Amino acid sequence: MNPDQLAAARACLAAAYDGSMSFPQILGRLIECGFEGYAVDYRRGEQVYYLPDGSSTALPLPDAHGPVAAAFDSGAIAALVRWAQADASDYSYGAFSARACAAGCAGYLVSFPGRRVLYYGRTVETHLELFPQQHDPGTEPAP
Repeated sequence: MNPDQLAAARACLAAAYDGSMSFPQILGRLIECGFEGYAVDYRRGEQVYYLPDGSSTALPLPDAHGPVAAAFDSGAIAALVRWAQADASDYSYGAFSARACAAGCAGYLVSFPGRRVLYYGRTVETHLELFPQQHDPGTEPAP
């Protein structure tokens, strides 16, 4: 991983939490830098960015999101994704993450080439979200 890619990953993670870039902008930037996806692990408090050559980098999440609930609520995760995609005025990634943990989400995997996000719980129950079909090819899903 080159220094520009590492800097982009750091900037995109910070932008998710401070709201300075939208998720479509963040994902577009990561794709532009050659990343093929990333993984969020709420239990470890880190986000890992992956390149197609097998290299990766792990960055600490800037905020603690509370403990991950034992029961995974797929319906609550789906509702959180819709909230994020709606770009609601009360949305923040920090609030999304805290609510996801409360709904039993231990983490999620994002695949750019697969155009999907797989959310998982502590018992490996899952919820799959496909990237929304948009007219603007640069638009990708929220978290």
